[in-house]
Amino acid sequence: MLSTLRHVQADRDFNSVGIPEIPKIVLAELMVNALIHRDYFINDSIKQFVFDNRIEIKSQGKLPNGLSVEDIKRGIQRRSRNVVLTSFANDILPYRGIGSGILKSLQLYPRIHFENNIAGEFFKVTIERVG
Repeated sequence: MLSTLRHVQADRDFNSVGIPEIPKIVLAELMVNALIHRDYFINDSIKQFVFDNRIEIKSQGKLPNGLSVEDIKRGIQRRSRNVVLTSFANDILPYRGIGSGILKSLQLYPRIHFENNIAGEFFKVTIERVG
């Protein structure tokens, strides 16, 4: 997904390589969330769609344990759906701590929207692309 992003100079020297339009850490945090929190009882894969104006990450399962989109945007967390996977996440993934991924992503790049589709049993993150 990183190779499809535009790189911008952002007040850097003319000859600089440029930085990705969306910070790498934002994409990493959101993908880790999709891997850790998806519903593995639903037989489907995590999907990434890259469009000119947005990037979408769609994972199986609605938010667990009665969480809402507003809850996760405020950092409220409840017991994870995948407790065993979560316990190993620190050792195998670029993982920075329970409950911090969404908050950190929003602080670094606020143009992120979340959809908790209960009827469709999926959770979708949409990252707006500017420019």
